[in-house]
Amino acid sequence: MDTYVWWFGPLAALSAYLVGSLSFAVILSRLMHLEDPRSYGSGNPGATNVLRSGNKIAAALTLLFDGLKAFVPLWCVQQYGAAFGLAGGSIAAVAMAAFLGHLFPLFFRFKGGKGVATAIGASFGIHPLLGLATALTWLTIAYFFRYSSLAALVAAVFTPVYYLLCDGVAWRSEPAVTATLGLIAGLLLWRHKANIGRLFNGTEPRIGKKS
Repeated sequence: MDTYVWWFGPLAALSAYLVGSLSFAVILSRLMHLEDPRSYGSGNPGATNVLRSGNKIAAALTLLFDGLKAFVPLWCVQQYGAAFGLAGGSIAAVAMAAFLGHLFPLFFRFKGGKGVATAIGASFGIHPLLGLATALTWLTIAYFFRYSSLAALVAAVFTPVYYLLCDGVAWRSEPAVTATLGLIAGLLLWRHKANIGRLFNGTEPRIGKKS
């Protein structure tokens, strides 16, 4: 299969971007006859904003599918990439492509969500224990403080820290994956810049608050 190595990596990244471009907040809202999540609340096509519609099932499904659209491409690369000679660089490229697809979706005029669920899905795809640590961090902060944005920011910052701390214990870290996790964290901070301002001035809405 060596003759296929040269195109498998770019194809995997392109496929991950296209899957990441599926904005499930909008798709599921249409299928379930709900308002477009871009028309109320924060206007963000993500699970937290869908929850403001009052439909918990739609919000839960959005969270699940937004995570899976990063996890599934990474799982495929983890399972089958070795046969094509792919290593950590390809894993990093696929994770980044899926995340960028959510932020800048081809199918929705490049106007996507903030990428929290997709980033968590990517961490699960890189290693289940990394995903578990990231998800538990989000859940802990969200439970105690009731701010989705704060939970996302803390989880984003800690994910690359967890990845480096567990090097040689749970996995062997790859420089490209480390850099990608750091870049994802930086992009999440950038996408939450308005939320950060509202957190400081006390106007950030709490989880479950309707528009």
